[in-house]
Amino acid sequence: MERFVFLVAIASALLASSTASAEIVEHSFIVKKLTVRKLCHEQVITAVNGSLPGPTLRVREGDKLVVHVLNESPYNVTIHWHGVFQLLSAWADGPAYVTQCPIRPGHGYTYKFNITGQEGTLWWHAHVSWLRATVYGALIIRPRSGHRYPFPKPHKEIPILIGEWWNANVVNVESQGRLSGLPPNNSDAYTINGRPGDLYPCSKKQTYKLKVVQGKTYMLRIINAALNNQHFFKIANHRMTVVSVDAAYTEPYLTDVVVIAPGQTTDVLVTFDQRIGSYYMAAKPYASTVPAIPFDNTTTRGLILYEGDTSPAPVMPALPDFDDTPTAHRFYTNLTGLAGGPHWVPVPLHVDEHMFVTVGVNLLRGGQRFAASMNNESFVLPSRLSMLEAFFDNVSGIYTTDFPDKPAVKFDYTNPNIGNTSLIFTKKSTKVKKLKFNSTVEIVLQNTAFLAIENHPIHVHGFNFHVLAQGFGNYDVVNGPKCFNLVNPQSRNTIAVPVGGWAVIRFQANNPGVWLAHCHLDVHLPLGLAMGFQVENGPTPSSMLPPPPPDLPKC
Repeated sequence: MERFVFLVAIASALLASSTASAEIVEHSFIVKKLTVRKLCHEQVITAVNGSLPGPTLRVREGDKLVVHVLNESPYNVTIHWHGVFQLLSAWADGPAYVTQCPIRPGHGYTYKFNITGQEGTLWWHAHVSWLRATVYGALIIRPRSGHRYPFPKPHKEIPILIGEWWNANVVNVESQGRLSGLPPNNSDAYTINGRPGDLYPCSKKQTYKLKVVQGKTYMLRIINAALNNQHFFKIANHRMTVVSVDAAYTEPYLTDVVVIAPGQTTDVLVTFDQRIGSYYMAAKPYASTVPAIPFDNTTTRGLILYEGDTSPAPVMPALPDFDDTPTAHRFYTNLTGLAGGPHWVPVPLHVDEHMFVTVGVNLLRGGQRFAASMNNESFVLPSRLSMLEAFFDNVSGIYTTDFPDKPAVKFDYTNPNIGNTSLIFTKKSTKVKKLKFNSTVEIVLQNTAFLAIENHPIHVHGFNFHVLAQGFGNYDVVNGPKCFNLVNPQSRNTIAVPVGGWAVIRFQANNPGVWLAHCHLDVHLPLGLAMGFQVENGPTPSSMLPPPPPDLPKC
């Protein structure tokens, strides 16, 4: 009966959306099984509306977005809207057991939020198990009617989603890894817009092709939807101008390579001004781990085809080496925010909460199983109630509010030869940091070298943050602040903390609720590389968490 009522609601919403004003944008997501053939292999996947990637949602800044999700797959599902919106409430964020319980098979849930304060490229994806490998899509926010980009309008705007593919059921791949206590199997390929490209077997016809007009400027909206790898992205014989990251405008930055971590988005302008011909766009992993561990060291590529092209051989770009950290660091640190541009938020100068948070991979105390932690606390998701429901209803026993502001022991964080080997072990917990509404938080994210030195992309739900500085080695609390950019730092929701290094971020806690912060390498999240923020209610009705919606899924 519930499923029938939900389908009727979807049908009514679709009818209404065709006649409603453009300020209300409604979509319906049907999550179900889909059989596809890639890499000479037929595989049943979970997908939205029968496509991989799923549908691209296009809205304008100021719109209200309503998405009805019906789960017809055999798995629990949630959808996370990867970016910062002025949520109607935190109930729309989507991570399983944090802001909601999963949508069970045969059930549905409607996500509602306002699109305010941002323009650019965001995306949506499953936030339960490894279903994110096939359940994802672009969310494009354009300026509201009558407003303009802070750069010349491009001829066309093209989403470029870099994905990751397994010749296996990804839920089983993750489960097998958990049972063994070892990292899950590496992927078999990467994809551009769901297509592996002609470097893989049986994939010549599964190469993404973009037809362009010579002399025209296009915007490529690049999204790294891969689960476990950062990527270098290049276009043969063409340069790109970065104009936005994570839906926040940047000072234009000219580059021949984009480096992008899982969860991040990068908007670039490309003028196709070369001779008429065909050119490859290509993405290969940036694998930063020291010592090196096995990874999917393949390359995906698509074709740029100039109108009128008759050339038989496309040009291939020269990609960086897999471990080219200097190139990655140069790209990340050269990005700055567009101070004074649309939706620019100045850096808050007064800091209420200072945190020093170590991130890395450990071993679980009392055994030899892999774990991961922040400040040596290895995060465990609850199961009988979501954290946000526990916050709203004041239910104890779901999580605690004693996440430490700093590690219990100060040590040489990036030295793999530390003398105190007991530091390598961590313990399981479900802890959050309690924050007052509108307080300003500054966090030093410090990598550790327990089992390996690695670049960790840390995503903070519910907030954009300013990246004040980043570097290698141990953060220097005396000299570090001297290099802070407080004028025009980049604004992001996901920061790739440098391999064997640190990054300093700052944000204002103006969104009440419970918000997850975690590593966006999906191999690390189930191991516990996460924590949470509990932001208290503000003083006015509009700054308080409203009651849960009536269709909120139950555990």
